[in-house]
Amino acid sequence: MGLKIAKDLVAKGQDVTIAEAAPKFGGLASAWKLGDITWDRFYHVTLLSDSYLRELLDELGLEKELDWVETRTGFYAGGELLSMSNTAEFLKFPPLSMFERLRLGGTIFYASKIRNWRRMEKLSVEKWLRRWSGNGAFEKVWLPLLKAKLGEAYKQTSAAFIWAHTARMYKARRSGAKKEMFGYVPGGYARILERFCEYLTDKGVRLLAGHPVTSVRQCNDGSPSGQLEVDFGEGRIERFDNVVSTIASPLIAKQCEELSDQEKQELNGIKYIGVVCASMLLKKPISPYYVTNITDTWVPLTAVIEMSTIVDSQTQLDGQHLVYLPKYLPDDHDGLQESDEDYKEKCLSTLEKMYDHFSRDNVTAFQIARAKYVAALATIDYSTRLPPIVTSVPGFYALNSAHILEGNLNVNETIRLGEDKLAGEVWTDYLSRCKAESA
Repeated sequence: MGLKIAKDLVAKGQDVTIAEAAPKFGGLASAWKLGDITWDRFYHVTLLSDSYLRELLDELGLEKELDWVETRTGFYAGGELLSMSNTAEFLKFPPLSMFERLRLGGTIFYASKIRNWRRMEKLSVEKWLRRWSGNGAFEKVWLPLLKAKLGEAYKQTSAAFIWAHTARMYKARRSGAKKEMFGYVPGGYARILERFCEYLTDKGVRLLAGHPVTSVRQCNDGSPSGQLEVDFGEGRIERFDNVVSTIASPLIAKQCEELSDQEKQELNGIKYIGVVCASMLLKKPISPYYVTNITDTWVPLTAVIEMSTIVDSQTQLDGQHLVYLPKYLPDDHDGLQESDEDYKEKCLSTLEKMYDHFSRDNVTAFQIARAKYVAALATIDYSTRLPPIVTSVPGFYALNSAHILEGNLNVNETIRLGEDKLAGEVWTDYLSRCKAESA
């Protein structure tokens, strides 16, 4: 989002500096070295309907290179690996009776037709799913999936959570192919981010990696009104006319001490889901499914993501197979601090139980990434408690993925949010302040 905002601001004739705490740009979309290959730290795909992302990729000269692959979906239920990639397989799904399958399918279809997301966020996800899917389908399918994704936080989550996920997938099918098609840019997000940073540099944007912002405060030494002092630590202090902070809401509350108590309370009130995610390279694939959803509660993983069902193993992964093993947890959960050794052993021993053919001898690389603040939890009446983007500190704007209301967290929604909110709120406020100062 920060890169997108920088792109749009420089197009409006602004001098732009973008600061990133990490050594490289990209945030949750950044890449790393895994064994001998470089690929995304967390799993990402592009959908046919991701129009904002595809437009950006087109500007970067990468959209035409997207590889599109038809994917399959699996379920691990009752100790068995089951396919649920088409209607026929859905209608035979063993854990559910025919009546339960029909109600489950009807719920998903109905959710895809809903347009009033505000009505959905007033209802708990459990209440809404039990009403439309029935207790049987909820207990056997929805509840295990909700717990795998949200833990006990599902009890505070609104029905907008399910609506957002369903709407995105249906929109992707309506956008062209009547099947599940996922895409990726050869080279992954490492290549996208490298090209994006080159593009911004050519446009005159100043990029500062390894520059965590410790504080933002108003200047009180007679400097021009509205100027802000940004402290990067280690004696590195610079002044800017405006600052847009795109970090997690609780971190923004700490970053700008001059925010009002009400603003800090609202920022700290946003609850996040974090993740522990293992990336694993294998000599042989695990399954033919891009995602294997898990309903057996003994499995300590949210899902098994076989990225090499999409990404070409020979040209992109040196003939190896890439698998992600995520576990999503509330941001205050102790599991986010679990040691790498313990999580690795948990993953490998779980795979040995799930897949008879899996062997540790096939693992050529294994690394674990963590993020405390991944996605804001869509709680009941979430939008009514959302912190304002335009803050009480002149020129300081708090804009991050917590402001996604009509979708779920993904790169396309992040780009869309950055574009819409910059134009609709940040830039509008900036112009009004400029007008007031010149009057």
